[in-house]
Amino acid sequence: MDQAGRLLLLDSASLYFRAFFGVPDQRTGPGEPPTNAVRGFLDMTATLVERFRPSHLAACWDNDWRPQFRVAAIPSYKTHRVAPGADPTAEETPDELAPQVPVIADALRALGLARVGVDGFEADDVIGALTHRHRGGLAVDIVTGDRDLFQLVDDARKVRVLYTARGGVREAEVIDQAALQTRYAVPTGDAYADLAILRGDASDGLPGVAGIGEKTAAALLASFGSLAGIRSAINSGDPLIKGAVRTRLEAGAAYLDVAPRVVRVATDAPVPEIDLRLPSRVADPVLLSRLAVDYGLTNPLNRVLAALGLG
Repeated sequence: MDQAGRLLLLDSASLYFRAFFGVPDQRTGPGEPPTNAVRGFLDMTATLVERFRPSHLAACWDNDWRPQFRVAAIPSYKTHRVAPGADPTAEETPDELAPQVPVIADALRALGLARVGVDGFEADDVIGALTHRHRGGLAVDIVTGDRDLFQLVDDARKVRVLYTARGGVREAEVIDQAALQTRYAVPTGDAYADLAILRGDASDGLPGVAGIGEKTAAALLASFGSLAGIRSAINSGDPLIKGAVRTRLEAGAAYLDVAPRVVRVATDAPVPEIDLRLPSRVADPVLLSRLAVDYGLTNPLNRVLAALGLG
């Protein structure tokens, strides 16, 4: 088991998309490469390291943003994010963001920060697998703007989410079990996953159970403990579930059969064993220098180096 410390897990795409849309484009001529997402991502990383002082860090990557096992279960999964007329495995990405993603990967490599992805799986699955592997040995902070990862919150094992959707990285909202209870009336991350299955999520193309909203889902979970408990009550004819709610849950049975495989992160994703400790030296000074010169990244790279104690 790892020695005591803190593991910071970055939902990388969530951060670089936010950086792309939130950081001004500072180019002065048409021949200059776009760098706003790179600069924003590096600044966010520096801010997070400065604020939370992790001992370990992984930038988690979408090797497959729309895995086949999820599409096979629910074909509508993320269909609205596929570029019109494009390969259905390709996510629609702004033209000026696409060339910046490899630069971010190079910057992480040069700095010596771990970048972790697994073919056939999303970054959420990588985060879930790393959380499952290290929880209890390390405190785990998951940085994301995606509510899906609230399902991993676990106070007893020191797992929380730093939620960036509202205030960004500088004012990230800490989501622990108390926050889940306050916001969604569910007591645990596991219960949040069941709520998300019932409610659905239009942003991911997940229909949910028609007519079962967040409040009804939370009330059902409070009464029956879990999605499995609700379904058992339906199947046994429990009189506490009646009328329109029963009808809707029965009509949604086929969806509920497959939705858990889509909504729940794959904590068994085959993530390789990799050293996630913060670097004690720059991994590739030549590459770092080239990135600084070619892309004008001296200031953001220096800020990350200073945060890591390497500046």
